[in-house]
Amino acid sequence: MANQSAVKFGTDGWRARIADDFTFDNVRKAAAAIAGYLHNSTDPREAPAKGVCIGYDTRFASDRFARAVAEVLAASGIPVKLANRITPTPALSYGVHQQGAAGGVMITSSHNPYQWNGVKYKAFYGGSGSPSIMANIETFLDKPLPRPAQPAAITEVDFLPCYLEAIRRFADLDLIAKSGLKLAIDCMYGAGSGILAGIFQSIGVEYVEIRANRDPLFPGINPEPIEPHIRALQDAVVEHHCHAGFVTDGDADRLGAADENGNFVDPHKIFAVLLEWLLTRKNWPGDVTRAFNTTGMLDRIAARHHRTLHEHGIGFKYICDLMLEKNILIGGEESGGIGIARHLPERDGLLNSLLLANVMAEEGKTLGQLVQRLQDTYGEHHYGRIDLHINDDLKNATIARAKSGVKTFAGMPVDHVETLDGIKFFLDNPEAKSKPNAAKSWLLLRASGTEPLLRIYSESCSKESVARLLEAGRQFAMSSLD
Repeated sequence: MANQSAVKFGTDGWRARIADDFTFDNVRKAAAAIAGYLHNSTDPREAPAKGVCIGYDTRFASDRFARAVAEVLAASGIPVKLANRITPTPALSYGVHQQGAAGGVMITSSHNPYQWNGVKYKAFYGGSGSPSIMANIETFLDKPLPRPAQPAAITEVDFLPCYLEAIRRFADLDLIAKSGLKLAIDCMYGAGSGILAGIFQSIGVEYVEIRANRDPLFPGINPEPIEPHIRALQDAVVEHHCHAGFVTDGDADRLGAADENGNFVDPHKIFAVLLEWLLTRKNWPGDVTRAFNTTGMLDRIAARHHRTLHEHGIGFKYICDLMLEKNILIGGEESGGIGIARHLPERDGLLNSLLLANVMAEEGKTLGQLVQRLQDTYGEHHYGRIDLHINDDLKNATIARAKSGVKTFAGMPVDHVETLDGIKFFLDNPEAKSKPNAAKSWLLLRASGTEPLLRIYSESCSKESVARLLEAGRQFAMSSLD
């Protein structure tokens, strides 16, 4: 039987397998911990009377789990604004910020497989709760809550209209409307369904929308906007002769893309395209942040435009923290979460889709042409990732072996090692000597702290050397107990 120890708040919140640990009982315990945190906060911006906004995605029973959270909060005296329909995470976050709420709760497991669901917590500023907030919430697990004579109100609201107005203002829709672009949209059966299609339809942009129906089983895929899960989008772009395709994950806060030839455009290239445009065309002030496992091309773009770049650990919480502390223009992570601070300290796959269309319209180029221009300007950068679902013994042995000293991977000598978040080997790649301004070659090993999972990342100056490095990393891991 699931018990209190099954609930553990990490990045953004808590997630677990439905019916194993993600039960109504445990969801109510998580909600009670959030309520306890708010009742005990001394920050006036988190005053319980300011209320909490609650949203939910397309996953199994998400609406019912959201209602259970609302009932717990309201019973403790915290007013609740509960979404009256499926809502993308960035729309819920915008609602928290726009309405001045004490915080927000989103029922979603983002890009995880269909068996999972989760409770994301959004702080009063409309972004991921900081590590200190999440740790504080966890201390209120299984603690008693106040019980006023009358519960607070639960009011059903629609968070989408204000959010849609905000992202429509942020992008230049007139320019997109005049561009003649034809675009494909892949909703991955998630919460982004109908949103980009509605915007494009309203401004007369031709589009094709796929996988827009609700299906909590996410048939045949994980709702993560990377290969191989975006094959349907790649095929749709080619079949319908589109200039690009955009794909958002289960709760629409992450983004992937395909170019006009159906080639996958990974989040690193999307981030780089947006960054180059912001610095060249907008010239907005602010620094740049990137996670430890993202492309070195961002460093080169920032340096060329004389912008400070902050490298940090893996997870959007680090980006959010920096956005609250410093003047940050844009920040992003490997998994497709990119945030622009003057909109919100939050990932937003829908806004970033509009901005990609904006860049294409302003530059008069297809997405593939924009990516190629970056490769020509900043050197060829290619990226890959594999996930190894291995037992904890093998995972831990791999990390221990990596820490003990490694001299080569795929025949490439190790030049130096960095350990900000995982173990990252920078390599002396002979192939780089024949390429102008070639990308640095590196391999990163990072173990999950909560799952029997090891992720292996690599970047290099060719697809072939990335493939060799990833395979060398896989072999290194699988032989670590031999």
